[in-house]
Order: sequence, then structure tokens, then C-alpha cells
Amino acid sequence: MFSPFCASPFWYGKEVMVMANGTEKSVREREGAEAKVTQIVLLYVLLVHGLYGAGGSLHCEYSSAGSLHRPHSVSITEFGAVGDGVTLNTKAFQNALFYLNSFSDKGGAKLFVPAGQWLTGSFDLISHLTLWLDKGATILGSTASDHLFLLPQSSENWPVVDPLPSYGRGRELPGRRHRSLIYGQNLTDVVITGQNGTIDGQGSVWWDWFRNGELNYTRPHLVELINSTGLIISNLTFLNSPFWNIHPVYCRDVVVKNLTILAPLESPNTDGVDPDSSTNVCIEDCYIVTGDDLVSIKSGWDEYGISYARPSSKIKINRLRGQTTSSSGIAIGSEMSGGVSEIYISDLHLFNSNTGIRIKTSPGRGGYVRNVHVSNVKLDNVQKAIRFTGKYGEHPDEKFDPRALPAIERITFENVNGGDIGVAGLLEGIEGDEFKNICFLNVTLTVKKKSKKSPWKCSNVRGYSQWVSPEITCDSFEEGIFPEHSSDCFGLSESNLETSSGLSRSPWLLSW
Repeated sequence: MFSPFCASPFWYGKEVMVMANGTEKSVREREGAEAKVTQIVLLYVLLVHGLYGAGGSLHCEYSSAGSLHRPHSVSITEFGAVGDGVTLNTKAFQNALFYLNSFSDKGGAKLFVPAGQWLTGSFDLISHLTLWLDKGATILGSTASDHLFLLPQSSENWPVVDPLPSYGRGRELPGRRHRSLIYGQNLTDVVITGQNGTIDGQGSVWWDWFRNGELNYTRPHLVELINSTGLIISNLTFLNSPFWNIHPVYCRDVVVKNLTILAPLESPNTDGVDPDSSTNVCIEDCYIVTGDDLVSIKSGWDEYGISYARPSSKIKINRLRGQTTSSSGIAIGSEMSGGVSEIYISDLHLFNSNTGIRIKTSPGRGGYVRNVHVSNVKLDNVQKAIRFTGKYGEHPDEKFDPRALPAIERITFENVNGGDIGVAGLLEGIEGDEFKNICFLNVTLTVKKKSKKSPWKCSNVRGYSQWVSPEITCDSFEEGIFPEHSSDCFGLSESNLETSSGLSRSPWLLSW
């Protein structure tokens, strides 16, 4: 594996940016700060290799990609944008990207956003683009007070688009939905990054409309990229999204890295990162505090997701830290009708939160969640450490088939530690559709002394446990993993396999 942190600096050569005042400024003048970040991120494109076979795992690797050097660069100020936090710059962003699209077959282009407060409505990205937010740069989503003659729900600021085919309607309301602040579809090679610039959705007005039942359409995300390949979102801060923050849907080869994502803990449905019907995704080194799930893996909703049949697979989530008082650190579902598999979650630290890891589904969803491995988890003051919900409900319409039952199987929790825990596990499957081969290995959760609840509650869930404290007293988990059932548990680590008594190194382990 070629580490992105060993790259040598690259030079822009004679690339020149024409500033708004007509003077020329060599990009080399700011290469010190910009190239530092670029050499870590922009020279590398995500290659996610699934090394499968029985017991395989997912490895995220960064490979040198000189094509991400953009020979053409412009500043948003060249198109009349004003960074005063008041002037509406939607047309400036749209015009800049229209101009840069002419370079998509000439090595691509960069749109440079300098320090300032850049107010805008929704705009479309293009292929072979780097959107660079410099230090002190903030892209602001427009709000009701931005212009006397434009409301934020107007089509000019926040266009309305068709629902996703795997959802059949807007997620909140029947019919269409608002387009995200930063939007793109059918794109290749897109980088959204910078020197810790900020994208602020100013979502409070949208939250109020939602709470008061005043929405006409489903709220917009901050970033949504559809049916696109080769995406990097890194080194930025996301604030106050109206709805979900980052939503790659029907995408592949995606890296989300080094982000801070913040919204008030009481803000509704402000999920952090939601990979949806997407493959080959890495989410790493992020700090997320929001009003909903920090990361939620999805793949379509009931009959629409079943019909569209686009799964989420080969997803790695690594070194995630954060807080949510209403929802989960990591969630799978509840929209999982296209299927979810080959998920690897490691080094999660969650504090002062509602739920650690949760799988959500319901009769009518169909689909599957299988081959999920969760390891090296630290939970501090979490009400429910691990939760399965088999009757989550929430259907897009009355056309769903209640006989479409999900298959939930081969889910492994390994090396999980927690203190000040309310309930260790609340594991509720579906009657007649038992969740199976759920494995707990080396799990230690210190339950609050004042808690009067049983530390584990299980129904319609079956599996195996080893080295678990407090002990899982459910009959459906009375059998240990070793030696008979290690092959029933997905992705067990080599170290735990070797320390189990009498276990030999099998051929599949040697190839892992």
C-alpha cells in the first residue's frame, strides 16, 4: 500500500490565476499551505479492493493519481462573487462551473473559493473538478432573510427534483424533493476539499419548517452526488445541514476523510454521512456531532428499493469519533431494501449518546444485511450499546408487501468496550424471520449500577458469544463461538482466533 503521507510536493508549474482586480497571481504564491493538503489528498484517488473469499476483508488504499492535478484554475471572484455573507452568489457559482466545464477534457479544472462568506443557493458540479475552499472560506446556504424577493424554498435558490428511484418519493413527504446545496449526477473524478474551509447550510429555518409542518417538499442535503465515480470529500467542516449532510447515492469509489460535521444535538435528521446504494466507500478520520445518526448505510426503501436492486457494499468506516443524543453512532437502515453487505467498522469512539451501533429494518423492507464486522469500539455514557430493531416501520406508501422480509445474518461484534452503559444489548428481530449468526466476541460493557433493566434483551435473534461481560443470558446465545462456530461468525480477527484454545490456522485465515 502506498501511503498518502509519504508523497513528495508537486508543483503547479506556470499555472496562473487571474484575480478579480485584473492582476495575475501565481498559484505558487500560496503553494505552501495548499500543496500541503493537496499532496496528502488531491494526488490520491481511492482504490478500494475487496479481497474476498471466506473470511475476506476490505482494504482502503490510496494510489498515486497525477490526473488529479488540475491545469486550469479560476477564483469564484472572477465571476462577480462577493464574500460579504449578504450578496447572493448562486449565479456566480453556476457561471464559474459552466465555464470550467470546457476544460473537463483538458485535464480538468479547479474552482478556488478564497476566504470570505459566500452566500449561495444550490449549484451543480461537473466532472474532473476540484472545488477548493481556502482557509477562512465559508459557503453559506441561502435563507429566508437573504433577499426580500426570494424565499429559500423558491425554485431559484433550492430547485425541486424528482425523487430517487430507489425511494419512490421524497423521504419526508410524497412527491419531489429539494436539491442539495452542492449537487451533481453522472460525474467522474470530483474532489471537494481545501484548507479546512466550511460549508454551512444555515439549516435552522428548514428545521423550524419541518417541526411546524410547513414544508412543501423534502428538505435538501448539503452535498448529494448521484451515480458518480471517483469522489473525494476531505479536509472541511460541515455545519447546520437542513437534512442529511453528505449523501453519495448510486456511487462507487468514494472517500470521505478528515471532516468535522456539526449540527445541534436537537436538530432533526441531520445525519453525518449516508452512503446509499454505493460500493467501494471509505469514511475515515471524522469527528461528527449531529441530531441523528453519525453514519447511516442505506440502499432504498421498501418496494422501490427492492425493484431498483442497487446494494451498498464494500464499505469501510475507520477512526470515527462523535456524539448523538437521539440516534446512533453507526446505523444500517432502516432503508436497506436493495441489500447491504461487506461492511467493516473499526475504531469507533462514541460518547454521551443514545445508541452505539444499530441495525434497523422492518417487514416490507425485503433485502438483506449480511457480512458486517464491527471491531475496536469504545463507548462512554451510551444508553444502548448495541441495538437491532426488526419492526422499525416507516413505509413510503401502502403498496409495500408485508411478506417481504429482510435477511439479517453474519453480523460480528469484536473487541467492544464501554463504560457507564444503560443497556448492553437490545436485540429485537422479526417473528418468523429470525436474525441469525450474530456473534459477540471479547465484549466488555460496564452497565450503570442504578439501571434496573436487564443488560441484554433478545427476541427472534440467534447467535454465539464468547468472552462477553455482562454475560448474554438469552437462550439463543448460550453456545460459544469456539471451537465449533467460528466459521459462522463473519470476519473474526486473527489474534482472537489464535488465542482461542485448540484452534489451528485454517487455509482461509492464512489468505485473509
